[in-house]
Amino acid sequence: MNKSDLVAAIAETSGLTKADAARALDATTGAITGALAGGDNVAITGFGSFLVRDRADVLAATHKQVQRFKLKHLKYQHLKQVNYLKNQ
Repeated sequence: MNKSDLVAAIAETSGLTKADAARALDATTGAITGALAGGDNVAITGFGSFLVRDRADVLAATHKQVQRFKLKHLKYQHLKQVNYLKNQ
């Protein structure tokens, strides 16, 4: 499912127009993105939790191990699914 499919599904189930559904989806993803950028976690009951995790420095190499380099510490987002989504 891509964004346009999701917008169509939201419009169909909620009775909104596709334009209103697209604005609602954009507002939702914007709020989630803003919270994650601020270091907060976002929990949606029945769906899952969006978490901000830290990845430590890692020593990596090219595919032929000709050159080694260090990947810097970074933060990334992670979706922790509710159990019934994991089991399907």
